[in-house]
Amino acid sequence: MTTKNQPFLIRLRFALHGLLYGLRLERSLRFQAAAFVLVLILLIVLRPPALWWALVLLSSSAVIAAELLNTTLEHLIDHLHPGVHEQIRRVKDCAAAAVLVTVLGAIAVGIALAVHLLSHI
Repeated sequence: MTTKNQPFLIRLRFALHGLLYGLRLERSLRFQAAAFVLVLILLIVLRPPALWWALVLLSSSAVIAAELLNTTLEHLIDHLHPGVHEQIRRVKDCAAAAVLVTVLGAIAVGIALAVHLLSHI
């Protein structure tokens, strides 16, 4: 069955199944999800202004999205070409680098938030 032109709730179910599948299979995605929960708790405790909530949640969701895309790419590549190949290794490395870049961006947002909060003590 294709996901095109399906009602919203059916497409939402597909997306949730994908998220749960990724969480079941990938330790790094579980780690990112746990970090996201901790970040939410910190936001609730620290109660920063709404703009900081938006920045932190946007950067956190970008990390999880990048991790999901990396997982998708790795599984698709492994399925289509299970053997070792230099070019495929490079593609996987680039996908992992995309996750790293988003994580570093999210850390930068977290540092900026910490500096902001400490400057208002």
